[in-house]
Amino acid sequence: MKFNYWTEENIRRFIQLALQEDIGEGDHSSMACVPEQAQRKAQLLIKEDGILAGVELALHIFKEVDPNLAVELFVKDGDQVEKGAVGLIVSGSARSILSAERLVLNCMQRMSGIATHTHQLNQLIQHTKAKLLDTRKTTPNARLIDKWAVKIGGGTNHRFGLFDLIMLKDNHIAYAGSITKAIINTKEYLERTGKNLRIEI
Repeated sequence: MKFNYWTEENIRRFIQLALQEDIGEGDHSSMACVPEQAQRKAQLLIKEDGILAGVELALHIFKEVDPNLAVELFVKDGDQVEKGAVGLIVSGSARSILSAERLVLNCMQRMSGIATHTHQLNQLIQHTKAKLLDTRKTTPNARLIDKWAVKIGGGTNHRFGLFDLIMLKDNHIAYAGSITKAIINTKEYLERTGKNLRIEI
């Protein structure tokens, strides 16, 4: 069975941590100057050509901030978009839109950049049998969206963390004493723990 990193639980936890980081005890700017009952609309304007990513995540963010926000989509993840296009329109509580706005934009800008670059690199190797793999070298706490963006851009997700694949690298081999000892120790570990993990060297 294929490993699924983008569970509802993982996505929601990412959003909640990001909102806590940004909003904390409250969006005082919006609460101070925008009437509580104010209803407004906002549109996502595409500012560069590329591959759009983060649309599905944006829907999750809007829902987490305010389930009553309505979102009209004009694009989907993986679409080739052009500067000036409108990606979505969100309508509802003005305060809620303002509170969700920055997280949505930050995620979509980052993810779209990664997806676009991944797509460009894939174009360079499309005539070969090579696959473009990602790594664990991601910004802490942003792996969920970084690897999601790679996937949207046409890349292949490698391992998600230290938990879903055994990858013996130079340091492991050095600390074990030799490549032979590293492999023997690993096989014994898998037998002892009953773990069914792929091994790469």
